[in-house]
Amino acid sequence: MSGAGRRTVIRAEQLVKAYGEFRAVDGISFEVPAGESFGLLGPNGAGKSTTMRMIGGVTQRTGGKLEIMGLDPERQGPEVRAHLGVVPQQDNLDEELRVRDNLIVYGRYFGLPMGYLRQRADELLAFAQLEDKAGAKVDSLSGGMKRRLTIARSLVNEPKILLLDEPTTGLDPQARHVLWDRLFRLKEQGVTLVLTTHYMDEAEQLCDRLIVVDKGRIMAEGSPAALIREHSSREVLEVRFGAERNAAVAGQLEGVGDRVEALPDRVLVYAADGERALELIRARGLHPLTSLVRRASLEDVFLRLTGRSLID
Repeated sequence: MSGAGRRTVIRAEQLVKAYGEFRAVDGISFEVPAGESFGLLGPNGAGKSTTMRMIGGVTQRTGGKLEIMGLDPERQGPEVRAHLGVVPQQDNLDEELRVRDNLIVYGRYFGLPMGYLRQRADELLAFAQLEDKAGAKVDSLSGGMKRRLTIARSLVNEPKILLLDEPTTGLDPQARHVLWDRLFRLKEQGVTLVLTTHYMDEAEQLCDRLIVVDKGRIMAEGSPAALIREHSSREVLEVRFGAERNAAVAGQLEGVGDRVEALPDRVLVYAADGERALELIRARGLHPLTSLVRRASLEDVFLRLTGRSLID
């Protein structure tokens, strides 16, 4: 298992969260060793955020066991939260306070002294690249700046574990990459990262290991590279013949590549050599309107496991 030799900081055994007859989390088990970047990947409604809320102790579990640093988050909530930093899906900054004051006021909730907080706030503003915005009102910040401030705020108490729920949703590509860089730096400092995402490129970039979750259950577990090797081919050829023809043409591609999958807008051909697969298609007298060869991704893994896109 990845992380062998490192202390386990999160352990879930047959974890369940039910709302009446509906199980949002349906008996999942996993372990996270210290210093790992661990991801929960899946579509909206898969049970990722519910799992995060149980780890954070804000949602009670229906069944199973859950330990955070050897503690039960339901019975020992304050002790658990002292070790956690939480970045919620939606920024919940205090719009009435200035940027630096958001950090200081939040730190007071942990009973931290003002002398420490003033210094810590300056350190975190530098980490988040927000020094020049220290005196600005929060509502004047861009979306990416607000997200970096939310992460900076979550680090006030120097947490050992940082929970990030959909950390880059709604951000433009440049802001996402800046945020990824900040998270890489935290990992280098030994902070354990646990994040949910439905962005496969984000999971591939940030996660040492992840679980693919759908309908409250774990569909697969492993490193991004291992999951791609196990559930997909080396390359994927995407071809489009038109919405009315894709499904019919897909039926004529048997033997081209390892596997063929018809989506509403395109046909996916999984193959070790995408260009060779395209040559075989054309040799059959079939001429796609567009074609693209790319490396396999976690989205392909999810399609294989669940039959639908991560962003459905």
